[in-house]
Amino acid sequence: MSSISFIDTVLMLASLLVAIGILSSLVATRFGAPLILVFLGLGMLMGEDGPGGIHFSDYHLTYLIGSTALAIILFDGGLHTRLRAARGAFAPALLLSTGGVLVTAALTGTLAHFLLGIGWTEGLLLGAAVASTDAAAVFFLLRAGGLQLRRRVGATLEIESGTNDPVAVFLVILLVGLIARDGGAWEWSILSDLARQAVLGTGLGITGGFAIVLALNRLALPPGLHGALAVTLAVLIYSLTAAAGGSGFLAVYLAGLVTGNRPVRGLPNTMVFLSTTTWLCQIGMFLVLGLLISPSALVGVWLPGLTIALFLIVVGRPVAVWLCLTPFGFTTREKSFVAWVGLRGAVSIFMASIPMLAGLPNAQLYFNIAFCVVLVSLLVQGWTITSAARRLDIALARTTRPVTRTELDLPGQADRELVGYPLLADSPAAAGDTVLPGWATLVLVVRGEDIFNPIDAGRLVPGDYAYLVAPTTRVAELDRLFRPFGETSLREAAAVGEFRFNGGALLGVLAELYGLPLTGAQMSMTVADLFASRFDDEPEENDSIAFGEATLVARKVTNGRVAIAGLRLPPEEASPALPRTLRQALAARVPLHLVARYLDRLSARR
Repeated sequence: MSSISFIDTVLMLASLLVAIGILSSLVATRFGAPLILVFLGLGMLMGEDGPGGIHFSDYHLTYLIGSTALAIILFDGGLHTRLRAARGAFAPALLLSTGGVLVTAALTGTLAHFLLGIGWTEGLLLGAAVASTDAAAVFFLLRAGGLQLRRRVGATLEIESGTNDPVAVFLVILLVGLIARDGGAWEWSILSDLARQAVLGTGLGITGGFAIVLALNRLALPPGLHGALAVTLAVLIYSLTAAAGGSGFLAVYLAGLVTGNRPVRGLPNTMVFLSTTTWLCQIGMFLVLGLLISPSALVGVWLPGLTIALFLIVVGRPVAVWLCLTPFGFTTREKSFVAWVGLRGAVSIFMASIPMLAGLPNAQLYFNIAFCVVLVSLLVQGWTITSAARRLDIALARTTRPVTRTELDLPGQADRELVGYPLLADSPAAAGDTVLPGWATLVLVVRGEDIFNPIDAGRLVPGDYAYLVAPTTRVAELDRLFRPFGETSLREAAAVGEFRFNGGALLGVLAELYGLPLTGAQMSMTVADLFASRFDDEPEENDSIAFGEATLVARKVTNGRVAIAGLRLPPEEASPALPRTLRQALAARVPLHLVARYLDRLSARR
């Protein structure tokens, strides 16, 4: 009976922790990094040094849980990465995930060699264990922080964090093998092993991604099983690739990338299921890793651990970022932010457990140092990621509130789905002259307790719930029609001192009216050119750019170019430098479209 009671107690504690993890998603946006630390702390409290008193030292089970969870997290990361939005970010991200990992490992390993008095190979092993950014931490904090980063910066961070783990894992396993052979010499076979892992990982990952797409589209599964099948196949792709000698982590990320960018039946439900599973995986990883560490073991290594962590934050990561991103034209602010978001998380602890599995000398030292590095990284970098993005002007201003959308799968349709939106009075779709795009078909209108077809319903009115059939890949474009206006919307433009003009307006004219110092090249650029240069992908409506004391906002985008932009002006009392001409026009309540027309005429004359 005692064993049964113990099992019941374990189930009770496990279910309680999972429930806490699920409820934590409600406050993730507000707290971010501390929530990750909560689960590490819970694991440590349940451990042998805490009130729980659980002695856990099974590194094989830790490796099994960690590798499975990381495979699912990477698959989910690839699933949410849009190739269109990531255009222009693959080359810098891949260089950072390969060359950047090598540079970081070399610099950190050198410090560890002198600081800890260990050999060069041992130092490089510790450096490799903490060299890669943690995909789980990066994906989680970027989403939980509610950050809308500049597209190339955001895509670079997500792709890098999803692709640098295979390089770090290869380095760790390689160095563990060298140390196990008493510092055996480097051989050319090392390069062939690396090439084999990359080739097999890429080939099997892409092939596996198409296999997942085929299975989801062809199999008539009961409702709710699409996500479960996708997760199962993702873990299968990881394990098969690893068993074949390839990089399982690279393969599963690429499988997710292929799946998320192909027409897939049930994709919305699959992505919801994956997001939930990823949450549970993160909770499980941090709890198990917290159980594995004894706080008393950190007492003797906290000073060197803190030193290595600060060196990694201040020197190791920034040097690697500057070397890898400078050739691609990243600005100083962008490189500074990418350097700061080099978060270390459960993956670093997970890789530091590999020497424990191999029974290497000083393996416990590597593990404890890696744990210290993760704690410092999450506390210092994770806590400040949102403020850093805003201080460095990397986060785009969110000018609208989130849209409410209901998605339903259509039987037998992989490339189209049924979406429903509530029609709000302050949304563009409620305007009388709004026309639905030709690729979207209105099929049903719910008005109060009545249901109408589009003909009988007539014109949509606020309070309606509109159901439309639209291509899966273009659903996000419908969001702009049904999303409520924000503080800087066109409807409130006059109230905040904003006027509109064509995207062909010259910046030189704006500078002349506003007194902005611009370079010669910028004087001849148009507003549309400025948006095109600042956003690597096509700009979207409500994208904004700081323009001196004013803000430029993309109000209408046609064929990837800003057709209409708005110039939002600060209040006179907040900006005494506001041009006299514009101040007088606004004070006299001159219609803003007349001011904009005057600006367009000046641009035409130039």
